[in-house]
Amino acid sequence: MNVAEAVGAALAALGVRAAFGVVGSGNFHVTNALVEHGVRYVAARHEGGAATMADAYARMSGTVAVLTVHQGPGLTNALTGVTEAAKSRTPLLVLAPEVTSPTSNFRIDQTALAEAVGAHCARVGSAATVVDDTVMAFLAALLGRRTVVLNLPLDVQAETLPDEAADAVRELLAGRGGAHRDVASRVPAAWGLTFPVEAGDDEESRGIPAEPSDELTRFARMLAEAERPVFVAGRGARGARRELEALGERVGALFATSAVAKGQFHGSPWDLDVSGGFATPLAAELIRGADLVVGWGCSFTMWTTRHGALIGPETRVVQVDLDSDALGVHRDIDLGVVGDVRETARAVAALLGEGEPGAEGETGTRGYRAPEIAERIAREGRWRDVPYENLSAGGRIDPRTLTIGLDDLLPQERLVAVDSGNFMGYPSMFLTVPDGSAFCFTQAYQSIGLGLATAIGAAVARPDRLAVAALGDGGALMGVAELETVVRLGLPMVVVVYDDEGYGAEVHHFGPHGFPLGAVTFPPADIAGIARGFGFEAVTVRREEDLSGVAEWLKGPRDRPLLVHAKVTADRPSWWLEEAFRGH
Repeated sequence: MNVAEAVGAALAALGVRAAFGVVGSGNFHVTNALVEHGVRYVAARHEGGAATMADAYARMSGTVAVLTVHQGPGLTNALTGVTEAAKSRTPLLVLAPEVTSPTSNFRIDQTALAEAVGAHCARVGSAATVVDDTVMAFLAALLGRRTVVLNLPLDVQAETLPDEAADAVRELLAGRGGAHRDVASRVPAAWGLTFPVEAGDDEESRGIPAEPSDELTRFARMLAEAERPVFVAGRGARGARRELEALGERVGALFATSAVAKGQFHGSPWDLDVSGGFATPLAAELIRGADLVVGWGCSFTMWTTRHGALIGPETRVVQVDLDSDALGVHRDIDLGVVGDVRETARAVAALLGEGEPGAEGETGTRGYRAPEIAERIAREGRWRDVPYENLSAGGRIDPRTLTIGLDDLLPQERLVAVDSGNFMGYPSMFLTVPDGSAFCFTQAYQSIGLGLATAIGAAVARPDRLAVAALGDGGALMGVAELETVVRLGLPMVVVVYDDEGYGAEVHHFGPHGFPLGAVTFPPADIAGIARGFGFEAVTVRREEDLSGVAEWLKGPRDRPLLVHAKVTADRPSWWLEEAFRGH
């Protein structure tokens, strides 16, 4: 057994279920070793797509995903997707072959490259240390919730393992002890401590226990005193819905989410949906009126707080996060609590139940949960409830009308993946998702062109749901090669392209000031025809009646994926973009 084979075998033994990549000479053997030991390998058409597929798979599956690339250009091609994953704290392990000859065309400083984009870097040092090096890189991704680039020097990959190291690999594969006793069996439990998946949530599942502390006691007191509390859940709150809803019931809190956690409280009568630039007018009003806002695994970025405008000047702010370094980074907070979201909610609820913060066992008032608030949420709580002027005309459909129509047609058991651009608010806010594990939003780096690959990775992770990719025309054509991947994998996916024939954000940013727009506008493209060339079914939508083609596809057999080429109106920016411009 050589080092490349050992790395693949060890990762399979540690629980890796899927790897994504583009194979070249440097990662040929390690990729085949992964496959030999039961890891599913998904071949992408470009490393940038492969990186984003792996990122989305990790987000939707709750497991560490592997990206495998060629040395040098394979890694640089993947860099945008790796950057998105690193900024999003996605547990992703990048297998990056590394040349050692200074005269090689492939020679770059891969460590500096990885660290420059926020990824952690590790290296397999020798055949004797390959098991230790691989396990530690895996656990750094898993327990540290980070993207790790594991450099695999080409000369080291070819080394034959000494007997002790080969035995360690076999012990891992057999689930036996040795120097890494029980590592494979302990990984699922460890994963539940850091990034629980909602689908696996149960009453017995526990996170890192929340120890009694002055911060917890103070937090409980602030909740007991609050009259208008709002909970904002981020990605770090995934899997903690039951605990947050129970605590919210005690203190009368309304619920909202950051964009990446959309759907976390779907179905609750107190759900305001997304906070920030995507917030409905009602959500913005009620969040702004809160006297206490608690961020649960939420970093309070400028997008979630609408550049700070959603936090009132007298509002007290609490932030709960596993990472102490995340507290107070994006805005001042009144209290920071380091801890697992689920366990912190349980601990604070217990304090309230014991009556420590208040008098004689009081558990707080009903807070924001007045009957008139419930009625307003039921009546005005979704964007489709907000009246608008339908601007469909001239062979172009209003993107709001389009998306409401799609929301009515598509099955509720869906996954939604959204690319970046002027259009992105429409699918993000007008397409509902059934829970907090159904919205995949790779937007930490704000790159266009990632949406299709995001949907592919999500679909591979959750084949039980219909994947819906929402793209702009610019992003769709940027990632167009991965249409072939969708067809090859047999994914019954719906790809919706909001085509305004330009880079809409730039058009609406610079156009009003009289700047020339020739560099950001394009002639019409037959995107439906392009999709058919890859093996898709396709419909072009210019008016609401054209959605009948989508209805026909949904009736079955869905043996080919569907692309919806929507010619959307382009004469005004989306509401969320107008909000963003105010913050520039």
